[in-house]
Amino acid sequence: MHDVYLYLHLLAMAYFVGGQLFLAAAVVPALRGTPDREPVRAIARRFGQGSLVALAVLVATGAAMASDDHRWGSGTLHVKLALVVVAIALVLLHMRHPQQHVYEGAIFLVSLVIVALGLSLAT
Repeated sequence: MHDVYLYLHLLAMAYFVGGQLFLAAAVVPALRGTPDREPVRAIARRFGQGSLVALAVLVATGAAMASDDHRWGSGTLHVKLALVVVAIALVLLHMRHPQQHVYEGAIFLVSLVIVALGLSLAT
């Protein structure tokens, strides 16, 4: 089962972090000058909903892997989990206040740190 958990964890991580990269590098710049902002808002809302699902998958599969690998005592895991809580809070805040673009950058930076911590736990 560990491989299944890992696969789902990586898939959800790819959706969450990859989606942020796609939005920042392609969607927002391509639609920046358009007078109608609704397409960007619709894409962002849909991605935000998918992100909550991805975060739920990440939490569930991460907990399963931590149990399988007996890592609940790891300080690195504790920091990662604290940052996951921060990321979830930032996503929820951003969904409530989409005009506050500072949340986008904060979510992305926290996500990159979470990925780095995840890689250090995997080795």
